[in-house]
Amino acid sequence: MAAFWTLPTGFGELEVLAVGTVLLVEALSGLSLNGLTILSFFKTPELRTPSHLLVLSLALADSGISLNALVTAISSLLRRWPYGSEGCQAHGFQGFATALSSICGTAAIAWGRYHHCCTRSQLAWNTAISLVLFVWLSSVFWAALPLLGWGHYDYEPLGTCCTLDYSRGDRNFISFLFAMAFFNFLVPLFITLISYRLMEQKFARSGHLQVPALIAKMVPTINAINYALRSEMVCRGIWQCLSPQRSQRDRAQ
Repeated sequence: MAAFWTLPTGFGELEVLAVGTVLLVEALSGLSLNGLTILSFFKTPELRTPSHLLVLSLALADSGISLNALVTAISSLLRRWPYGSEGCQAHGFQGFATALSSICGTAAIAWGRYHHCCTRSQLAWNTAISLVLFVWLSSVFWAALPLLGWGHYDYEPLGTCCTLDYSRGDRNFISFLFAMAFFNFLVPLFITLISYRLMEQKFARSGHLQVPALIAKMVPTINAINYALRSEMVCRGIWQCLSPQRSQRDRAQ
């Protein structure tokens, strides 16, 4: 085990501490707010409906993202990754799985709202449970593929967290990236946009629900922005391209 860890070339100690502080605030805020959502579901009988089960699933996924950010924050404040290579793989898998669950969960909620508004019938429990299981099993499946050799998790430029290794440009990684992006970004985004578009058309034909129609018109744009912000892979990929070349360093085993 290395006795000390040096900062990557191009990064100062203040920058690493600033990243850790911001991530710590984000993580604690996310855990608190999503914790309130989860608590409300279990404490309020009126909220225990199939539609709100989808919201509960999304809150659990977002809590997982916040937990992942908390680990990164602690590592940044320590200015080193203390969990070794196996911890890196676990951190990458957990963050990737919860991020994908959050994105696909958003699409599931959009479809559930479309079903309720356009069919005027409540979402059935078996349908909601099936959606939640599909979202999580699909996300775990895609997150596990880099552990099995299709794609790869590695340290980020700062060396204080782990995600997909965007520095790889081989056929293996490119094929994984395009397949994953299609099924976990484009398809959920398409479902979200179409669901709210159909809701907008439904409200427009009624002629008297102007406020919901306006909301339905705005939500696809909001969700598209939310999509981009949730896409840690896109942000981290850009960061990987713009950041200085990762220095060779000892990592705790």
